[in-house]
Amino acid sequence: MNLIIVGLNHKTSPVEIREKLSFPADTIGEPLAKLTRSYGLNEGVILSTCNRVEALAVAPDIEKGVWQIKRFLADYHNIEIDRLDEHLYSHTGEEAVKHLFRVCSGLDSMVMGEPQILGQVKDSYGYAVQHNTAGVIVNKLYHKAFQVAKRVRTETRIGESAVSISYAAVELAKKIFGDLSGKAVMLLGAGEMAELAAKHLLNTGIRELLVANRTYERAVEFTRALGGTAAPIMFREFQHYLKHVDIVIASTGATSFIIKPDQINEVMRERKQRPMFFIDISVPRNIDPLVNTIDNAYVYDVDDLQGVVVSNLGERKAEAAKAEEIISEEIERFYRWVKSLDVVPAIIALRQTCDAIRKAELEKGISAAGELTEKQKKVLDAMTSAIVNKILHHPVTHLKKEANKVEGDLYVDSIIKLFDLDMDAEAVKKVRNGDE
Repeated sequence: MNLIIVGLNHKTSPVEIREKLSFPADTIGEPLAKLTRSYGLNEGVILSTCNRVEALAVAPDIEKGVWQIKRFLADYHNIEIDRLDEHLYSHTGEEAVKHLFRVCSGLDSMVMGEPQILGQVKDSYGYAVQHNTAGVIVNKLYHKAFQVAKRVRTETRIGESAVSISYAAVELAKKIFGDLSGKAVMLLGAGEMAELAAKHLLNTGIRELLVANRTYERAVEFTRALGGTAAPIMFREFQHYLKHVDIVIASTGATSFIIKPDQINEVMRERKQRPMFFIDISVPRNIDPLVNTIDNAYVYDVDDLQGVVVSNLGERKAEAAKAEEIISEEIERFYRWVKSLDVVPAIIALRQTCDAIRKAELEKGISAAGELTEKQKKVLDAMTSAIVNKILHHPVTHLKKEANKVEGDLYVDSIIKLFDLDMDAEAVKKVRNGDE
């Protein structure tokens, strides 16, 4: 099994690069199909969030697999691979497993310990299952990753003082204005990020909270959940309300800018140049960065939020060390299972080969012995079977034990070569699919 992850995140690339590689959830089936059917990869998952885009795959060959995923990302988004390559990282084998476990546990997030990423990873896995690009390796890996994240949450305090991107957005707004009481805010989008932002905002004493969503019913449901302290508006009409708000927080799934300089020039005239702040936590971005060139209009994106959360990192870093220990333990357990995928078919083939020899020699012996009763034949069959089992007992026991170690593959390969085993492809497939 060659497990590979190729991607980029907030550490390796700016938002203007990340947004070019984003994959909308409503069309994820097409790129998943291309990844696994057109690029020589066996299984695949695509994770696309505001801070990272990653493709995970199982490949026959590691080096070729890394190249194929890079090629896929470049081809699908029509970007020259040389331009993209400097922003990409790749993890293979055990490092790929470690990376996924760290991502699920919030250790690789912009805001260490934030819980939203786990839900996003679960969604990405769910899409892979839905579109039939998750096989036995991916299924086992992701269920283990979710267990690891749960252990980290349960056994450490990494999430206790954690803040989300939404929290950071509200903190940035407070720093800008000093006091949010009496301010009017508009949320564009009614997803999880917007919900978290709304809850933080309502604790600051804002005067008014308007919520616009592409589905008006969702905006109504969203505001009702906040206890009637926010007002829904039709998404297509949000431009008419811009002149009334001081802060706009954008968090939609739009794939292009929904707020542009021409709109804001007009709004600023109507506001008599009173300052407006735009916080764009979407990737792709919802607000054209050129809005920032307009007098008294200020635009911040997700990359600008990094400095807001530094103050709480000390305690979370101490807990992160405990989380890393948990992850190391779980990697070892996962790889014991991975190695069993190779050793079990080898053991099956070894037993089948030896039993075939036993049966052939037994048949010759019975034929040479002349007339034997059925009882005598059964005794000989049982005796020869017991001899083979006893001979194989120690080799099989040691093979199982050594297969879990770093050099385990050498033992499996040696057994296959020494006994000239014919590895039954169907038997291997059954084991890998969890049927044996």
